[in-house]
Amino acid sequence: MRILVAGASGFIGGRLCPALVAAGHEVHAMTRHPDSYRGAGEPVHGDVHDPDTLRSALDGCEVAYYLVHSLGDKDFEQRDAEAARAFARSAADAGVERIVYLGGLGDDGDELSAHLRSRRQVESLLGTAGVPVTTLRAGIIVGHGGISWEMTRQLVEHLPAMITPRWVRTRTQPIAVADVVRYLVGVLTVAETKGRAFDIGGPEVLAYVDMMRRVAAIEGRMLLVVPVPLLSPGLSARWLSLVTDVDTATGRSLVDSMGNEVVVRDDSITRLVPLEPLGYDEAVLAALGERAAQRRRR
Repeated sequence: MRILVAGASGFIGGRLCPALVAAGHEVHAMTRHPDSYRGAGEPVHGDVHDPDTLRSALDGCEVAYYLVHSLGDKDFEQRDAEAARAFARSAADAGVERIVYLGGLGDDGDELSAHLRSRRQVESLLGTAGVPVTTLRAGIIVGHGGISWEMTRQLVEHLPAMITPRWVRTRTQPIAVADVVRYLVGVLTVAETKGRAFDIGGPEVLAYVDMMRRVAAIEGRMLLVVPVPLLSPGLSARWLSLVTDVDTATGRSLVDSMGNEVVVRDDSITRLVPLEPLGYDEAVLAALGERAAQRRRR
C-alpha cells in the first residue's frame, strides 16, 4: 500500500515508518522539514496545522496514519481539534481509504482529563469527513523517548526517596512500544479492523507506584515512596519539572490524566491481530537497552 505517516519523526512514527517499509509498503513520511528528515520512507512536506500543505501530502495514499498531538501547548485541545478536522477533510478530498489513529485508553463514563478527552475528540473528528478510522487506544507506552516512560525512569533515577500524590495508586496497563508498532502495522491487513476502535495493552495491570518500584529493582536502586494525598496537580506538575526534563505544561496534562484508570476493557484486538506482548519488565529492559545503545553512538 501507499501510506502517509503524519508524525513520522516522533516517538511512534520513527519506529512505525521502518516497520511499514519492512512489511513492503510505500511509505511517505510527512514532516515540516523534509530536507532534514533521515528516517525510513520518502519525506514529504506537510503540517497538520497548515491545511494548505495536506492535500498534496495525502495525494495518492490509500492509508494515512495520524500520530500527532500538541500536548505541550496551553491550548492543545483547540489546536488538536482544528488539526484533526483539517486532516479529515484533506484525507477525504485525496481519496484516502482509511485513517489509523493512536489514541488513549480511558472509560467514556469517567470524568476524563483534558488530555484524554482531547484524544477521544480527535478520534471522533478524524472520521467526520467520511473516511473510516481505525483507532488503537493505549495507556502508558514503554519505550526510550516516550514522555510517560521517560518521566517514570527519571523519577526513579533522580530520587531515591520521593513524596508522591495519590495518582501513584491509579492503575494502568503499560505496553511496550514494539507491541504498539506491531498492532499499528497488523491492522492494515485485517478488514474487520476498519472503522473500529480497539484497546491495546500489555499483559499486566499495574499501579504507577508499582511500575516505579519495578524499574528501581531492575536498575538495582533503592526506592522509598511516601504518598501525600493532598499534593495538588499543579504542585505535582512543578515537582515533575524540577526532577525530570518534562516541562510544566506537559507535566500538568500528564498528571491530570493519571487520575484516570487506563486499562483494557475490550481485548478483541488480540483475536484479530494475535501477538504475544512483552511483559512490563521485558519492556523496561528493552527501553533501557535502547537508551544505552543510543548513548554509546554519540
